[in-house]
Amino acid sequence: MNEGDRLVNKGQRSEPPDPCDLAVASRVLETESGALLRLSKALDAQFSQAVTALYNTTSRIIVSGMGKSGHVSRKIAATLASTGSPAQFVHPAEASHGDLGMLTPHDRVLMLSNSGENRELGDLIAHTKRFSIPLIGISSKASSTLMEAADIKLLLPSAPEACPMGLAPTTSTTMMIALGDALAVALMERRGFSADDYRVLHPGGQLAKSLVRVRDIMHGSSELPLVDINASMSTMLLEMTAKRFGCVGILDEDQQLIGIFTDGDLGRHMKADLLTKSARDVLTKNPKTIRSGALIAEAMGFMNTAKITCLFVVDDDDAQNQKPWSRPVGILHMHDCLRAGVI
Repeated sequence: MNEGDRLVNKGQRSEPPDPCDLAVASRVLETESGALLRLSKALDAQFSQAVTALYNTTSRIIVSGMGKSGHVSRKIAATLASTGSPAQFVHPAEASHGDLGMLTPHDRVLMLSNSGENRELGDLIAHTKRFSIPLIGISSKASSTLMEAADIKLLLPSAPEACPMGLAPTTSTTMMIALGDALAVALMERRGFSADDYRVLHPGGQLAKSLVRVRDIMHGSSELPLVDINASMSTMLLEMTAKRFGCVGILDEDQQLIGIFTDGDLGRHMKADLLTKSARDVLTKNPKTIRSGALIAEAMGFMNTAKITCLFVVDDDDAQNQKPWSRPVGILHMHDCLRAGVI
């Protein structure tokens, strides 16, 4: 065995798990999962009021918190914004030095503090009261300054921190994150936020690419390679060459798609009498089609399964009404899917 093989084998070996580490991890997860269960059971009408208040805002949701609660606030603001509820994080200490100007009377403020007594929150709380900006508080202390000032109070249930000293925010921040997710998802459902809406807000991600629809990247009617059922072979070949999809769709007298002729079919019919034939003689019946509203991932899966590189696209209404011989509205090539980044 050479030195390179020894290094590879050494890299593949793994140390056995430390029972103490696993015990700690299990304890933390059980502690936090138990707290989340208590939180789910403690939700009441205040949660619905919070969702309604956030839903009815005509401006933005301002999320704020200090320390670890501040980090959680940033995450909640990002989740809200990415799911259709315009939101922005405002640092409470910076708010006292000019960032209060980011708030308007049309905003809603969602403020997080486990103790509810962070002094940095004071100016922000006072600003909401001065300008009658609705304040939603999240805290574990019902009698805290934050919760007494809040118009809507989301009280976290009493639960021990997972930290062995009970000091580091662990369980409390987990509950805050989960409650923020619950608010974001409830708002999504109130708004009827769809996959298409999500794609608009996430144009750069792989998930957004997987939500691209056939209609978004298909070639339209002006690029369709189509001939009449009585078209000559020379006409079909010219159409295939001009449109460069490697196929041509064949229409009947009612202009409905009834067949297809591909470059593969051309090879199979390559005989001395080829040019004497018409579309009617060589078409392949029951051509594969895809709905214009189908996801690109669905179209790619269809093409891979059928071992084809092109699909004629039909209107969603025609597909829903089970009209397989409709006139196509577009055509999709495997290369279009690859260029769109859906692989």
